[in-house]
Amino acid sequence: MSKTRIEALKKEIEAYNRAYYLDDAPLISDYDYDQLMQELIVLETENPELITPDSPTQRVGGSPSESFEKVVFNRPKLSLSNAFEAGDLRDFDRRVRQTCPEASYVVEYKFDGLTVVLNYENGMFVQGATRGDGEVGENITTNLKTIRTIPLRLSEPVTLEVRGEVFMGKADFEKLNQRRLAEAESPFANPRNAAAGSLRQLDPRLTASRPLDIFIFNLEATAGFEPKTHQETLNYLKKLGFKTSAVKTFSDIEAIIDYCSEMEVERRELPFEIDGLVIKVDQLAYREQLGNTSKSPRWAMAYKFAPDQALTTVDAITVQVGRTGALTPVAELRPVSLAGSVIARATLHNEDNIRNKDIRIGDHVVIQKAGDVIPEVDHVVFEKRSGNEVVFQMPKRCPVCDEPTFRIDGEAVTRCLNMACPAQVFRKLVHFTSRDAMNIEGLGPGVLRLLMDEQLVSNPVDIYHLDHKRAQLVTLEKLGEKSVDNLLAGIEASKKRDLSRLIFGLGIPLVGARGAKILAEHFKTMDSLILAQADDLKAIFEIGEKMAAEIVDFFQTPTNLEIISGLSAAGINMVQETGQESQTLVGKTFVLTGTLPTLDRREAKALIEANGGKVAGSVSKKTDFLLSGEKSGSKYTKAQELGIAIIDEDAFLALVTGGGFDL
Repeated sequence: MSKTRIEALKKEIEAYNRAYYLDDAPLISDYDYDQLMQELIVLETENPELITPDSPTQRVGGSPSESFEKVVFNRPKLSLSNAFEAGDLRDFDRRVRQTCPEASYVVEYKFDGLTVVLNYENGMFVQGATRGDGEVGENITTNLKTIRTIPLRLSEPVTLEVRGEVFMGKADFEKLNQRRLAEAESPFANPRNAAAGSLRQLDPRLTASRPLDIFIFNLEATAGFEPKTHQETLNYLKKLGFKTSAVKTFSDIEAIIDYCSEMEVERRELPFEIDGLVIKVDQLAYREQLGNTSKSPRWAMAYKFAPDQALTTVDAITVQVGRTGALTPVAELRPVSLAGSVIARATLHNEDNIRNKDIRIGDHVVIQKAGDVIPEVDHVVFEKRSGNEVVFQMPKRCPVCDEPTFRIDGEAVTRCLNMACPAQVFRKLVHFTSRDAMNIEGLGPGVLRLLMDEQLVSNPVDIYHLDHKRAQLVTLEKLGEKSVDNLLAGIEASKKRDLSRLIFGLGIPLVGARGAKILAEHFKTMDSLILAQADDLKAIFEIGEKMAAEIVDFFQTPTNLEIISGLSAAGINMVQETGQESQTLVGKTFVLTGTLPTLDRREAKALIEANGGKVAGSVSKKTDFLLSGEKSGSKYTKAQELGIAIIDEDAFLALVTGGGFDL
């Protein structure tokens, strides 16, 4: 009897939720709804074995998490290239029509929130993650379950992946800030920060207290459903129970340009923030023909609205010191609201920019957000000058270490030349431990600052001797037994990183992530790179004269060589891995499922692609192999139904090494 009543209550409550949150048409009073929820809570408390993940009672999170685990995406979640004027949109249309002359477009809002990826198996919500860097996100499933407009169970038992934008409405944002002020808490700067901050709370009960919402704007992957247009996918997703993004259909780019102009004004009347519009080719077959670049799809473009501007005054100009010793002047502004944010600081870039714009302390200035993100001073309102304004002078001594500063003739940047300057050391360590460099889990800027203040770390080598100081680490504020163990494990794991990551992490001037990879692949070992001469470097494609000179200078500096020697002695990998350049998997498509014994998904994906294969997100007739580990899900069943070869990690590694495909 209890089981039957629980199931009936779950269906009834979800129907009321859909009517209230998706259709904006409440069917019962709040009191009656609360009575139903209370009845369900009582029944589930009495029968805990009957609690299921899709129950409405599971939307309020449980105990706090210590951290978010990483989620590696099967397919990169690309970002969009931007258009800022009508000419950019016409260029986009011309490129599309060169390949697909009959293409039509859909235009939707570019929501100003946090992008998330949701996964469903057999109709059940199983995982949700932030987009992260497009390849790796953070698992925030428990927090996402608190959002009422995210269905825990779909209307059909389908397996799919969708992408959406979590946001906070303008009215809800204002109410939240009023509540925070009443409780003597700092208000959020804008709705986007409020949404992002709420989703990344370690305690899901706090997330549940925030008025978050979501629009689903893309079907990333599914099986058994083959739509022809983007509009068709949105209709399908709405039928399944998702709150989908509203779209308009156009066949003419000039009509889209007119619509962009209209919405630039009318967006202020919307109940939520948008910072532009997204233009997409509607036909999915045409999208396949157009393809993607390494960073963005060729079939879509984001039109960014012109930045809002505001008038304020420059109360002071301070100077920040970067990891290369560059001194960056920053305008300290009288706080002003701009595009939904409270702005109190703006970068002034360098001394020449200040001189060219004649920015003085005390000036009235017009500020704007570059790309609606970074605050900058656009111009000075000279007619408001009183004569009491003060001309700014770059400091002759570093504001952090008090050592002399220096500006090379022909360069715009003033630098602190003291490599031991605490500001430089901190930012160099942040760079060394960052995701694109050594990617040390648990060693973010906050922990690094704490370790520096305790004089436990002053250079990269010190990081790899922290295992000898565990007893001291566990006594530090914000660190405990488990956090320290995780930190030490992350440090140990980083010793095996690719040589290119180490080269990038060293912070050689002008050498970015791509340049580091080119150097690693060419020289193979750190020792060979250290001995390279300028002519050797300039002979490499993409290595220019200035970069070559910086590399040679870096490796002729004794302190840098001491750091590298210390890292080598600590067991850091100094050799570029080889042997993954075969083409044994050419023409083969793999799908990954479950947990593999030794490889994580990112490593397996890299291994497949390095050997010429492809990785897909879902099983289809075009799949050659399902690489399966423990806790495999619906992909395993689908592969069995289609007769797809299912292999484990051992068989996969045999294929990579040339074991053949005769299974």
